[in-house]
Amino acid sequence: MKFGIFGGARVGRADSLHDSYGYRDFIDYVLAAEKIGFEGIFLVEHHFTGQGQLSSSLNLLSYLAARTTRIRLGTGVVVLPWHNPVLLAEQVATLDVLSGGRVDLGIGRGYRKEEFDAFCVPMGEAQERFAECFDVLLKSWASDARFTHSGKRWQYKDIMVEPAPIQRPHPPIWMAGGSPQGIAYIASQNYNLLLDQLANIDQVRERVGAYLDGLEKIGKPRDATRVGIARSITIVKTEAERQKAIERRKETFKRIGAIAYRPPGAAPQGHDDIDLAGDDSALMGTPQEIVDRINVLAEAGAGYILLTMASITPESVQQFAEEILPHVKNAGPAFDSVPALQAVAA
Repeated sequence: MKFGIFGGARVGRADSLHDSYGYRDFIDYVLAAEKIGFEGIFLVEHHFTGQGQLSSSLNLLSYLAARTTRIRLGTGVVVLPWHNPVLLAEQVATLDVLSGGRVDLGIGRGYRKEEFDAFCVPMGEAQERFAECFDVLLKSWASDARFTHSGKRWQYKDIMVEPAPIQRPHPPIWMAGGSPQGIAYIASQNYNLLLDQLANIDQVRERVGAYLDGLEKIGKPRDATRVGIARSITIVKTEAERQKAIERRKETFKRIGAIAYRPPGAAPQGHDDIDLAGDDSALMGTPQEIVDRINVLAEAGAGYILLTMASITPESVQQFAEEILPHVKNAGPAFDSVPALQAVAA
């Protein structure tokens, strides 16, 4: 089983957030995770929230490429409808070159109406813009010669995208999915799958199984590490800490709902009414309770868990490595030897 990090630094107007942290703190956290043996990171892209959420994932990943040597550098996700596809192709390829071929490109079509409005992009055009941008990305990386693209939104004549990425024909593609149709498509195209942090155990089992079945249909190995499953994690030692963590999770759901609104008549995006008492999607509890939940996830087919930690510090990574990892079944050879905290923080 592999473990990674999901999320991103928060800066700026984050005074009201209990879990706010800056770029430098986040960088120290990532460096600690690499030394512990984490597989990769997937950084979000969000804009205009007023809550300091990470807006430029590729910039931060470029800096991390220079500070790290092994950990994979992913996006979770780049929202394609907002980007010039040729510029994005160049930026991703440059990051792949600078990192020595460590990019994992997570892409999506976006879901926050406020962001679409601010970018003057109609949300109803998200799917078609996503499809054309993705098409141009693939053309850019596949072509060793100049090419022309004439689409509805983008037109390029006799261009060549440089540099070429190290990973050929392009960095691994990761797509978010949840519906049977979406998962079937992702598997049929041999892309990797990202699952959200709210999927319960039964949904994880069903979705991972459907994806692996889809890979098998096209002659690919049933590799569960190609499914990244996001999970929030909060280690508590007392009941008071547990109740505080539950209240914090409720506040997070309300905040998500306030930001991620849809046009009138669309399905609500808030999760403030979720029954946290019976919620098995979060890794919340004592170290042993979290070990038990991770082992249940493993039995449900999880091969790659992406953690959003409540405390973004090298110490929190070390605590996970010392109190949880040794008791997780099939944690993998990357965690056979956990370095001391002094080495991590250096």
